[in-house]
Amino acid sequence: MTAGSAACPLCQEAGGELVWQGADHRVILADEPRHPGFCRVIWGAHVREMSDLAPADAARLFATVLRVEGVLREQLAPDKVNLASLGNVVPHLHWHVIPRWTDDSHFPDPVWAVARREVPPRAIDRTVLLAALRRALGGARGGEGAAPI
Repeated sequence: MTAGSAACPLCQEAGGELVWQGADHRVILADEPRHPGFCRVIWGAHVREMSDLAPADAARLFATVLRVEGVLREQLAPDKVNLASLGNVVPHLHWHVIPRWTDDSHFPDPVWAVARREVPPRAIDRTVLLAALRRALGGARGGEGAAPI
């Protein structure tokens, strides 16, 4: 994590299961049983907005977001993938990459809304998903060697 804000949870902890750590950002797999495969792409330094980054940094971060989206589509075959960079609750630059299915508990509403229905958790193979994400991102500890999108 970074030496950013002591009050910022994304500066103080990984924010989920660490999938990949690059020089300036990381990817985590969130513990969201209702929304399996929910990933976050988190910028390392404590900044609030994409426009706070240099253009090359913003492009690199978004390339990772797209790479994660591609792996989720390939491995989980969701009906839709939601991309969101909100930061209203945690004002630290991060992207949510959320696979969605038309029969999930919240669809078509955002995952943060009140659930529309109760459904059993969707089973995914986290081990296979983690391996695919790490391959696409260039290994467990990352770096700049990730395959281009």
